[in-house]
Amino acid sequence: MTARYDGQAEWYDEYIGSNAAVTIADLGDLLGPGEGLCLDLGCGTGLYLDAIRSTGRAVVGLDRSADQLSLARRRDGAAPLLQGDATVLPFAADTFGTVTALWISTDIADFAGLLREAARVLRPGGLLLFYGVHPCFNGPHIETREDGAVVIHPTYRITGWHKRSPWWRKGGVRERVGMSHVPLADLVNAFIDAGLGIERVYEPQRRPIPNVLAVRAVRRDSSG
Repeated sequence: MTARYDGQAEWYDEYIGSNAAVTIADLGDLLGPGEGLCLDLGCGTGLYLDAIRSTGRAVVGLDRSADQLSLARRRDGAAPLLQGDATVLPFAADTFGTVTALWISTDIADFAGLLREAARVLRPGGLLLFYGVHPCFNGPHIETREDGAVVIHPTYRITGWHKRSPWWRKGGVRERVGMSHVPLADLVNAFIDAGLGIERVYEPQRRPIPNVLAVRAVRRDSSG
């Protein structure tokens, strides 16, 4: 099966690259200092690998798109980069001290399955950082107005992949690769069901209407 970003990687890297600095600036604070292995799920073109490494962690990247990984290898020659499915990870249980899931919830059909696998490969007490689309104010159900306001359409209740809508930006990422939607309750419950304890929830960047949501969670020690 061809990954959605194959054939789009060069365009996407240029499209998202100008905004990557904002995410990079947030990552240091949200992750905090650490050590050991960190798995970056959906690492894409490798825009955030160095930012993760700068916290003291040894980063490993995984993505489904061969084209994205090709650009990531050009950008970062230090990190091991693997092609794979984030819902069926090729790693043993209790491998990683940290897992990052950055901008991935809208690109995967089974977000709950991704978190279950992330929890499996995390060590007990290990940290998972989710950083991505705010499900209430960003997504395929949102129409952005010129004055900065947003219109929330009733399609908020439709989970999974959305068909193209007339309010989507022409030529944008949604139109090119599609977009999956995880409503807020489903997103939070996916953490709970995976055995991840939520430490803190953030709406970074202090926008009047937040379009980013971040969650710090830890894997509970099942023996306790």
